[in-house]
Amino acid sequence: MTLLAFCFAFLVFVIPNRLTWLDAKSFLYLPLELFVLGLALLLPGRAGTVLRFVLALLLAAGLIFRIADMVAFAVFSRPFNPVFDSYLLADGYHFLTTSLGQAVALLTALLACALVLGILLLSVFALGNLQRVLRRAPRVSLIALLTGIALWSGLSVAGWPRASRYFVDQLSMHVSNTLHSVADLRAFRDVVNVDRYADALGDSLFGALRGKDVLVVFVESYGRTLVDKAEYAQDFRPALERAGEALAEAGYQSRSAFLTSPTVGGISWLAHGTALSGLWIDSQVRYDSLMMSERPSLVRLFQRAGWRTVGVMPAIGMPWPEGQYFGYDHLYTAPELDYRGLPFNYVTMPDQFTLSRFQELERARASHEPVMAEIALISSHAPWTPVPRLIDWQEVGDGSIFNAQATAGESADEVWQDRDRVLRQYRECAQYVIDALVSYVRNFGDDDLVVLILGDHQPMPYVTDNTENRDVLTHIIARDPAVMRAIDHWQWTPGMLPADEAPVWRMDEVRDRFVDAFSASTPGSAN
Repeated sequence: MTLLAFCFAFLVFVIPNRLTWLDAKSFLYLPLELFVLGLALLLPGRAGTVLRFVLALLLAAGLIFRIADMVAFAVFSRPFNPVFDSYLLADGYHFLTTSLGQAVALLTALLACALVLGILLLSVFALGNLQRVLRRAPRVSLIALLTGIALWSGLSVAGWPRASRYFVDQLSMHVSNTLHSVADLRAFRDVVNVDRYADALGDSLFGALRGKDVLVVFVESYGRTLVDKAEYAQDFRPALERAGEALAEAGYQSRSAFLTSPTVGGISWLAHGTALSGLWIDSQVRYDSLMMSERPSLVRLFQRAGWRTVGVMPAIGMPWPEGQYFGYDHLYTAPELDYRGLPFNYVTMPDQFTLSRFQELERARASHEPVMAEIALISSHAPWTPVPRLIDWQEVGDGSIFNAQATAGESADEVWQDRDRVLRQYRECAQYVIDALVSYVRNFGDDDLVVLILGDHQPMPYVTDNTENRDVLTHIIARDPAVMRAIDHWQWTPGMLPADEAPVWRMDEVRDRFVDAFSASTPGSAN
């Protein structure tokens, strides 16, 4: 039992916080914390008992944060932040429920709770056992532990890289990140309402787009990896080239570039908030502060300029009070879109249905006023099965025609046992979204349609080989040459395939650059 207790403490001190770093060499370290812990456990009496429980809590917290880091790095390519990420527990449960079922989600939640409780109890047991052993021969234990610290110090001074204090460094990092996050939130609240467009008059905005329908379309997980990573690029680059050619044949021009997203692998609403507000929204706390602010979103600026503004959110099935911030005249969530078909796992409805319903409800009306729509397309959301296919637009109807597709192919459990299959189906789903958009423009577009397409974030590191790159693809499509002349200074690549050296903007630049390009006179602009 003593050996098990020692091994547990040693494991906690050396285990890395990323799954990709976990191998046999991960445990070939000499941790300083092991010797310091031993010295602390030698403290006699009641004070020693209290200290043991405090140390057990720290030991458990360190391991729990390390496990949380593993999950956060695997999904979002960053460490866990207790201030910003606590809400993800509920979101993760919802994702598991819609993808794998209520039973699996509940079992996962119970296992997670059992893991936390088990780690805490194991920490208490391990330190209690070690304390009893060390106190049997306190003088010998003290000499041995001091010798260990001296040995560690000598090896550290000599530059031996495996003399570690990883546990303390990691715990300090989390404490520092927490304090920094609190300070960052305070600083953000000071600037969120400072905006150059706060008092801009409606008639000074978007003069070059008067009379046009403007669609701002966010594509789920539409990351740069699709054109950079060989497994995707060999098929996806030609697909984008064909998309550009198909648009050109129908009289449309397109331009493409890259944006740097504030998030990776998920939390898409941070990207929506960033692009539409002109502020860098890289945490839930910042997002919540934005939702309570008076800063006008791009949607609200269009509303101020006289457009009918709508949001089309097929993934939202519950009340969404945050939608009030953006400034929609009308919000179409999943219930209002009234999809009568079966869901595609987490994906509530295929994107072709979403676009078809938007067309029917807004643009197909006999005398519709110019509309500005923010549309979220989600067919490229994990788990990427089944892969949807385009059908004739006249056959879309209430969506029940998609039932055969929704029940085709393998389950998420089966697909995710084969990484190559996951990669292929991610690419196929992303290609489907672009094909659906191009087909929509060709079938329902006219001289008064402008479409801005933005990826929301790179997919999870599992399918990007843990790249640090956070860029996504972006495109603009229009038939009116004046629209493209207005953005010549952007220097985006002609067509749907951005050049490798195409401009890369931070996503928080989108709102201001878009307003400046298409407005006759805006605060602080040269137009």
